[in-house]
Amino acid sequence: MAAKKLMKGTAARMGVMKRVSLVFKAKANRALDKMEDPRETLDYSYQRQLELLTKVRRGVADVATSRKRVELQMNQLQQQANKLEDQARKALGMGREDLARAALERKASAQSQLNDLQAQYAQLQAEEEKLTVASQRLQSKVDAFRTRKETIKATYTAAEAQTRINEAFSGISEEMGDVGMAIQRAEDKTAQMQARAGAIDELMASGALDDAVGGSRRDDIQSELDMMSAGSDVESELSRLKGEITSGAPKQLEGGANGNSQAAQAPQGQGTQYAPPPPAQTQPASIPASDRPAEPQDGEG
Repeated sequence: MAAKKLMKGTAARMGVMKRVSLVFKAKANRALDKMEDPRETLDYSYQRQLELLTKVRRGVADVATSRKRVELQMNQLQQQANKLEDQARKALGMGREDLARAALERKASAQSQLNDLQAQYAQLQAEEEKLTVASQRLQSKVDAFRTRKETIKATYTAAEAQTRINEAFSGISEEMGDVGMAIQRAEDKTAQMQARAGAIDELMASGALDDAVGGSRRDDIQSELDMMSAGSDVESELSRLKGEITSGAPKQLEGGANGNSQAAQAPQGQGTQYAPPPPAQTQPASIPASDRPAEPQDGEG
């Protein structure tokens, strides 16, 4: 039982570790996908192909160098064999058959080495031809990849620019989103300041701010009483002026008392325009009764 539980616990831990590893790989893949630029990847691939082409060309040069060295050795051996053959011919002409035999033996050894070098030369020549063909093919592929790379890069750049333009027009990019939020905040603050300015104008028109600045708070009842008191003062001043005008009228218009009495009398039926008589102290004692203003009848005014 303990062994089974231990195996189950081990399996569970392994499952958790696999899931954690998968999550990390997925996160890393997503991060790399965001960081990867196809243009940089294409440039790197093209650089690697150029390096490979350089290595192939270097290999072709090395094989050609080896072939050339073998060719030089072959020429030297061939010259040596020809020289030994001439020496053998001269030795026979002089009756020295032993010298001729020694020269021919050396020629045979040189010819054997020459045959080996010829085989090696043929092999190197075939290898050089193969590498040359491979280099040409690789050069063609690299040129084609370069053309395709530039085309893909241009297409990707155009698509990226078009995407940014579309995002800018639609306003879904991060920069435009930030600008939109800033504009919205500015509009909100502007509306708030306009509302506050309007409220201050209303308070100033009603006099509430004046009372607050003056230090005395007056309610609407007191304001109404003050307005009525100001109206009473105006009526009193008007009555005083009328009394002064009335007291000076007999001196200027003597003999026309009847006309003045008619002008001084208040019109009948117009109670709303009736003015109270001037105070008693302002009326002179010399004014006749006919020149005094007529008293309103009952029901008038």
